[in-house]
Amino acid sequence: MAPCPSAILRRISTSIQQDAEVPLAGRVLCPGNPKPAMTSPTLIAEPAPPMSARRQQSPRLGLPVLLFIITLLSTTSVGMRYMYNFTLGRPPLASDADVLPFGWVFLHLNRFASGLPFSLTLIGILLAHEFGHYFACRSFGVDATLPYLLPAPSLSGSFGAVIRLKSRVRSRSALIVIGAMGPIAGFVVAVGTISLGLALSHYSPVDIVPRVQAPLILSGLHQILGALRGDLHNPAHSLFLLIPHPILTASWMGILITALNLIPAGQLDGGHILYAVSPAAHRISSKIVVAALFGLGIFYWSGWILWGFILLMPGMRHPIVPDDEPVKRWQWGLVPICIAIFVLAGTYEPFKGLSLLHILEILPQRWHLHL
Repeated sequence: MAPCPSAILRRISTSIQQDAEVPLAGRVLCPGNPKPAMTSPTLIAEPAPPMSARRQQSPRLGLPVLLFIITLLSTTSVGMRYMYNFTLGRPPLASDADVLPFGWVFLHLNRFASGLPFSLTLIGILLAHEFGHYFACRSFGVDATLPYLLPAPSLSGSFGAVIRLKSRVRSRSALIVIGAMGPIAGFVVAVGTISLGLALSHYSPVDIVPRVQAPLILSGLHQILGALRGDLHNPAHSLFLLIPHPILTASWMGILITALNLIPAGQLDGGHILYAVSPAAHRISSKIVVAALFGLGIFYWSGWILWGFILLMPGMRHPIVPDDEPVKRWQWGLVPICIAIFVLAGTYEPFKGLSLLHILEILPQRWHLHL
């Protein structure tokens, strides 16, 4: 008997829950927590089978492939508008019409291929991140799904990507590697795409009011490329005059996702790594990070407040992982690498002018204009 539609929906909803990778790659969430509400941005792994029956099953392709196709369409649609602005010498977000431009996309379907540089770059970074986790899981005998890309009506066309663990992580040494390999893989790909995006970008003859803050890795690679071209100190090639190619825009979003995942709290990648180092430090850091995110949201970027609430959800509590195997020297070496990536990729104000204080200040003005 064929399953009814409601049964199919229940199977999909229990296979994958949204992972809030604002704007928003992906996280690996360990099993062991009580099941949260459906609004929780977590993934719940199935209980681990007995050791004698535990085998890594062949991953199912249907849902990952379907989500890949939908995400390719949503990210390419956003990329079409970014490429349109780039060809006109405008920044990616030149006006309110550039936010969720799906109506414009429907009227310009002949430009669909122009959005592929953006979408393929972003998807490449997301999949590199998730497959870093995936292959690390396989190497430690942890059963995991293939990556799920998450399409969304957002500035990137996606909420990131996730994998679902179907068996428990059995040691902290495995947890370090599984948590670290995703950000490392995504960062390596992003460094290459940032370099390519910088080479393809051009410069405006007048100053552009920056709406985003460049992380250290982007400004550093910009200086390196300037030195290679011999125009490092040329004011006409200032980073503030840069009109980013859509490949660079996608790379910036991908590197931001990498930094968000390395926040040392909860079941984020950074939280996994810190827990493997010290569960006590993880408990303290998770509390401090939540308070810090609320403060950053008030004064710099209101999106941090959302992340603070996400980390307060019950599903973000880290399950107990045994300390049965000694951590090898090379595994300890992954910790400072991830710290360096967090510093190079992170920024306290990803989007300028969107602090909670600023929003509360301008809302009465906009309300008055509408009246």
